[in-house]
Parts: sequence; C-alpha cells; structure tokens
Amino acid sequence: MSLLARVGGLLVQRQRGLLVLLLAMLHFSLLAGPGRGFGMVWWLVDVGLFMLWQPFVHAERRLGFSSLSSFLLILAAGIWGYGDWLLLLWTAFVAALVGGRVLFVSHRATRIFYLLAFAYLLVAVLFHLVPRVVPNPGAAGELLETLFVWAGPVLIAVMPLMPLTATVGRKAVGPVDFVYSLFVFLLIAVLVLGSLAFMVIQGVGYVEALLGTLAVMGGMLLLLGWAWNPRPGFGGVGIFFSRYLLTVGLPFEEWLHRLTEIAEEVRDPGPFLDRALAQMRELPWVEGGEWHAGDDVGRFGARGAFEQEFEILSLRLVLFTRYRLSPALVWHFRLLTQLVAEYHVAKLRERELEQVGYLRAVYETGARLTHDVKNLLQSLNNLCYVAQSLEGERASEIQPLMQRQLPLIVQRLEQTLEKLRRPRGGGGALQGAEVWWVGVRQRYEPEGVDFASDRCLSDATVPTALFDSVIDNLLQNALEKRKREPGVKILVQMMDGGRSLAVSDTGSPVPEEVVAGLFAAPVASEDGLGIGLYHAALQASESGYSLRLIANAVGSVRFEMVQTAV
Repeated sequence: MSLLARVGGLLVQRQRGLLVLLLAMLHFSLLAGPGRGFGMVWWLVDVGLFMLWQPFVHAERRLGFSSLSSFLLILAAGIWGYGDWLLLLWTAFVAALVGGRVLFVSHRATRIFYLLAFAYLLVAVLFHLVPRVVPNPGAAGELLETLFVWAGPVLIAVMPLMPLTATVGRKAVGPVDFVYSLFVFLLIAVLVLGSLAFMVIQGVGYVEALLGTLAVMGGMLLLLGWAWNPRPGFGGVGIFFSRYLLTVGLPFEEWLHRLTEIAEEVRDPGPFLDRALAQMRELPWVEGGEWHAGDDVGRFGARGAFEQEFEILSLRLVLFTRYRLSPALVWHFRLLTQLVAEYHVAKLRERELEQVGYLRAVYETGARLTHDVKNLLQSLNNLCYVAQSLEGERASEIQPLMQRQLPLIVQRLEQTLEKLRRPRGGGGALQGAEVWWVGVRQRYEPEGVDFASDRCLSDATVPTALFDSVIDNLLQNALEKRKREPGVKILVQMMDGGRSLAVSDTGSPVPEEVVAGLFAAPVASEDGLGIGLYHAALQASESGYSLRLIANAVGSVRFEMVQTAV
C-alpha cells in the first residue's frame, strides 16, 4: 500500500480531523481571495478534502470513468468561474451539509463540534463573503471582515478540543438528512438575497439590511409556527399539509383494504393473484400488467407507454403505467408487490397444509380401522377356537354363543365401515347404556373379566362406536398383560349413569417413558399401548369425553373415560 493510500485511509477514519482540515483550507482560500493564484490552490486542496469527507460516496470506493469525468468537468468549471460568488456558493453548500449532519448526532460533544463548524461557515458567509459581493459595504464591512479574520480561526481551533465519541469513523457520525440540508441552504440563500434586496430597496447599509432580513425571517417563522397549530382542537396549516402529503397514499390504502378482503374471500393461490393484481388497475398510474407465479400466468388491463418489472419471492410482475414512475412510486409498488407475494406464499403453504392434513386423516383412519379389524379378527379367532375345541355332546353349547356374538361382530363391522366412509364421524350413533353394557359383558365375561356398574343405566345412552373402541383397546391391552403376568385381575366399571367408563387391572404399571406420550402420539410398547389408545383418545375428545390414566402403580393400573361436555 502506497503512502498516499495510507494517508487517505487514515483521513477517512478520522472524519472530525478531516473536517477541521477542510475548514482550515477554506479559511486560507478565503483570506487569499480570488485575486491571488495560491487562493485557488487552497480551494482545490479544500475540494480534495471535501471528496474524502463528503457523505454521498464512501471515499474508499474507486471512481469509475463516468464519475471521474463528471467530477473533472465540474472542477474545471469551478476553476474557470473561480471568484467571490463561487466561494459564496461553495461555503453555503458545505454549511448546508454540516447542518444536515447535526440532526443525526446524539453525542453532545460531537453535536457541539458540528455546531461550531456550522457557526464558522455561517460567519464566513455573512461576515466575509457577502460584504465582498455587495456594493459599498462601508466601514461595517471592514469591521465584519476583521471579526471574521480573528473569530474564524478561534472557532476552528476550539473544534478539536471537543471529546470524541466511544466509536470513531464514518458510521459514528451518522448520515445526512438531505431535506434538512436543502432547507438550511435555502435559509442561507434567503438570508443573503434578502439582505441584498433590503440594501437596494431601502438604501441602507449591509448590517442594517442583515438585521432587517433576520427580523423578517424570524417573524415569518414565528407566524408559520403559530399557524401550524394555533390552539388545541384545531390543526391549522399542519393538518392541511398532512392531508396534501397523504393524498398520494389514499389509493394505496384503499387497495390494501381491498387486498385483505380478497385474501379472505379467495382460498386458491392462482385466482387470488388474478383478482389481487387486477385491483392495481384502479390505481391512477396503472394501465395493466402481466404476472407469472410458478405454473400460474395471468394479465390484466392493457399495455401502457412505460413498464416496470418487479420480482419478489415466486411472483414476477411486469407493470404497465401511463407515466414513468418516480423512485417513490417504484418503492410503493414494490411494497405492494411484496405484500401480494407474501399472501400468495401463505396460500400455497395453506394448501400444502390442507394436503398434509388430508393425508394425515387418511393415515389415522387407516391405522384406527386396522386396529379395530385386528380386534374383530381376534374375536372371530376366539369363536373358531371354541367351536373346534367342543366335540360330541358339548358341541351344542357353541350355538348360543354364536347367536350372541356373531350379531355383535356384524354390528361392529358395520361401524368400522361407517368410520371408513366418515373418518371424523365422532362417537357414532347413540345406544342405550344398559344394552351396550350387556353386550360387552357377554363378549368378555367368558375371558375372566369382572364387571361392575351403577343400577341407573336404563335411561342413559352412550356413543356406541366410541365406547366400543375404548373398551376393546383397554381390555385387549389388559388381556395381553395377563398372558405375560398370570393371575392379573381385570375389572370394568360403568358409573355416574353411563358418563364414566373405567378399566383397571392388578398388573404391572405402564412404563414412564410410555406414559409421557400415551395419548399425545402413537407409541410403541410391549402391551400394544400406542396407536389404539392414541386414536381412542382423539375420538373421545371429538365426542366430548376425556380418556386418562388416573392410576399407575404396581397392582393398581386404572384407565378412565369421563364425559366432559353435555
């Protein structure tokens, strides 16, 4: 790295010192005046320092050919027109940028630093440059010149004494508010031109004209401040100004409101895009447009004289407009396009979730039906075993058993087919609690299951499919446990007028790792406690019941289903 590059990098990192040098070079240039050659040299050095300090383009970047050509052309024009008026415009320009930077400085010492810089530039304009361009400034002009010669260096010398911020560099200084800078430049211009106008019209000296201009500007600003909000309850000029600025936003506000309505009305992504983007034609700048989003293509309106392309997420929109869009309108339309694209992505995800939900429903229904069919096959296998084991005179005992069990199995097969037709059918048709209770006892009492119930079941009803699913799952799991643990007693209870159904056994408890997700998701276990109970719990919840494990200890394992909604 060359010495010049190192010096340039050091200056870029020391923005405050760079500004101090810039003002010092400007001071030398102003003292030399346009009549001496080295005054222009000081000014050219000042311009170079300004290129390092300026907030428009980072000084670390290389200038392209076009940018460098433009800069050299402007510099040549400055050299050709070098004089008091050029120095006046240059000083006012730098003062406007310094004033625009003060707005974003929060550190007190740094703010004072930039205020001192702004004060020096303002003194240079009003005490030195303007008296040199006005005719016959008189003795007042010489006094102001003397004040500038001595007060200007004092202001520059005090600036480095201000404490630094915790961070250094360009980012610590903050950006420049160009609107505020333009406002400061216009105030300086009005002050200068107003002073000249006072001198010509009133025929007074420069100091009197300057003070008169300051008085008039102060009075106008005071009047404007009062008219902006004269009293509580009346907005004054401020409300009318705000309304004027917001008129451009009203079409967008209406369009956004309509977009929300369309998003609620249309579910499919393609038709939503078609209707939402067609609403853009209602905006006063839009003639039509074309859009592409995946496999969906559409267009609205007609082609215009100008076009603007936006590509956000999966949406590509070509907008045809009546006029060439300003940067502000391009930003607005980009925002609207992004909103439409976000809505479109949300609807795509919603459709995917619906498909996933459908597949999950199919999976859960298949798993539940598989479990139910397995239980039915087990009941049929038990009947076949009994029929094959009874011979001779005892063979006649199978007929009453078949008469009792086969209709129940047929009924449960019909219920299984109904679940297949309606996966979310809830608990099924209602049946008298007493009738259902008798059927369950007939199925499971021969397998050594004990039953106990209230005596008030005659007026109660139960959802047959739900109660069959729960009791089959619980009893099959308990019977499997008894095969591993002989001597386990199983008890089924129906209480509270049929609103509570419980199955308990005296075997080993359910493992803790299984209990954690027993009813939340299918789990694997040696007892088969998993998918069957998971779907039974879902079915119970849909039917207004709650299936819980209320006891889980050695010798006391109890599942209970209780009605939670009437």
